[in-house]
Amino acid sequence: MEKPRNLPKVNDKPRAVLFDAYGTLFDVYSVGLLAEQLFPGHGQAISVLWRDKQIEYTRLVTTSNHGAHYQPFWELTRAALTYAIKKIAVHAYSTRADGQFDQWNGQIEQLMNQYHHLSAFPENKEVLAALKAKGIATGILSNGDPAMLAVAVKSAGLDDLLDHVISVDPIRKYKTHPDAYALGEKACGLPASKIAFVSCNSWDALAATWYGYQTLWVNRTGAPFEELGTQPTRTGTSLRDVLSFF
Repeated sequence: MEKPRNLPKVNDKPRAVLFDAYGTLFDVYSVGLLAEQLFPGHGQAISVLWRDKQIEYTRLVTTSNHGAHYQPFWELTRAALTYAIKKIAVHAYSTRADGQFDQWNGQIEQLMNQYHHLSAFPENKEVLAALKAKGIATGILSNGDPAMLAVAVKSAGLDDLLDHVISVDPIRKYKTHPDAYALGEKACGLPASKIAFVSCNSWDALAATWYGYQTLWVNRTGAPFEELGTQPTRTGTSLRDVLSFF
């Protein structure tokens, strides 16, 4: 049995900061505008269900049959979008979810292309530049596969501000599996207790805290945190709050 990790002390300054990508650096709901244009009156519902199903699929393929059903994040993202449109289209447009679904192939391709270029949160560059100025190593630790992350990082102009872009794809296990969080330690050459992990996803911030990272949950929407008895190291409302560690 793995020994429990010692939780970091709040006053221990991290020597590196790792960010979740989707939902934290890149706004996964920014696709809602295009979804609304393509499916009037249903764009928000599609974008929310798309995201929920995407995360559900990562957990399903990680925990079932020892990961035998793993698929790259891009493929899970497409599958989740297809599911969301099928469910919405069936109810909203009286469209069958089987052979007649081909009519939505064009919309799926447009939305998938938009996902390649999700809007970046406005404070990203400012925060990453401030960390670099302090000599703090920075990086991404993401479920996204390498090709997805490369496009997103380049599109957002973050190439020169990140020391590490870490994908879980090589280990074929998604967060919240401990092996996924271990990739951050390996890349940074530091124990988790010396690394700050930043996520807007409460489940991600919780699992990273359990793993042993110093954590910042960026609560942009005023939501409650997970009710499982553990709190993140810090909570903030924007990425700028990571600077409070220093």
